[in-house]
Amino acid sequence: MSDTPAAQSPDPTASNGAPPVMFVHGLWLAASSWDPWREKFGAAGFSTLAPTWPGEAPTVTDTRAHADDQAGIGIDEVTAHFAEAIAPLGRKPIVVGHSFGGLIAQKLLAADVAAAAVAIDPAQIQGVKALPFAQLRSSFPVLGNPVNAKRSVTLTPDAFAYGFGNALDRSESDSLYDHWAIPSPGRPLFQAAFANFLPGSPAHVDTNVERGPLLILGGGQDHTVPESVSRSAYHRYHRAHTDNDYLVFPDRGHSLTVDHGWPEVADTVIEWLATKGFGAAVSH
Repeated sequence: MSDTPAAQSPDPTASNGAPPVMFVHGLWLAASSWDPWREKFGAAGFSTLAPTWPGEAPTVTDTRAHADDQAGIGIDEVTAHFAEAIAPLGRKPIVVGHSFGGLIAQKLLAADVAAAAVAIDPAQIQGVKALPFAQLRSSFPVLGNPVNAKRSVTLTPDAFAYGFGNALDRSESDSLYDHWAIPSPGRPLFQAAFANFLPGSPAHVDTNVERGPLLILGGGQDHTVPESVSRSAYHRYHRAHTDNDYLVFPDRGHSLTVDHGWPEVADTVIEWLATKGFGAAVSH
């Protein structure tokens, strides 16, 4: 796997007996965007790792220069890639995912290779029928051209500002774009968009299987995964005899894992994990 050196294995100096935490990013943000989270979780006593996606280069610059390396990669390939990253750990990790990483986190939890999962603004799983206009508009730069299903796609700063940074000042959105935005495969977006029309869709998640706890977080101002989509995903678990929670950040957009307010989101996740018996909550 083409992980960055820091992402290949958990930090051996950070361990309090809790499972390691594996971070999974979504489309258009680099694996290194989790670096501040890794530092915070390390301070809370967790070991961490943040593998790159298949075809993603070790740095933002190299990924931008080799965009075609991710072309055609889909949900199943990404899920298998992260399951492979889990295998050497020797124990089930906690998986924290954002956007499509949130969908992957749910799939890994359902496959019983994760001890717990946190899905932040998760891409829609099969069965979610909410389709707000903002989501259609944010996905149009990709879904508007069917050829993009076989390509890697680079968002423009304007598209990033609408899909990720709409709850921010434009200057902050542009700064996040410059630091973290990378090209990503278009195929997962097509797979999720048409999941309800395709039996056996890779966006399917078994929501009624015995497994560890799940937290879904929604952003009330999110354009890419509107809060109604996150809430609908949570409702897919209403018949499950498992531990499922849902929380909303009403004023946050899709950038909530990387913008100025990310520490609040990270602290919320750490505190939720503490309530489930994983580690200890940090002090504010």
